[in-house]
Amino acid sequence: LGQRLMARNFDRQVAELQVRIAVLNGYTALGIPVTEAVG
Repeated sequence: LGQRLMARNFDRQVAELQVRIAVLNGYTALGIPVTEAVG
C-alpha cells in the first residue's frame, strides 16, 4: 500500500486500486465500534 501503482496496464491499475480500497475499508471497519441497545 505505497504511494505508487505497480501495474502498468490501465485495467490492472484499476484493479489494484480496487484491492487497496477494499483493504483500507476492512481496516476502517475494524475501528468502528459496534453499538447495541441496552434495556
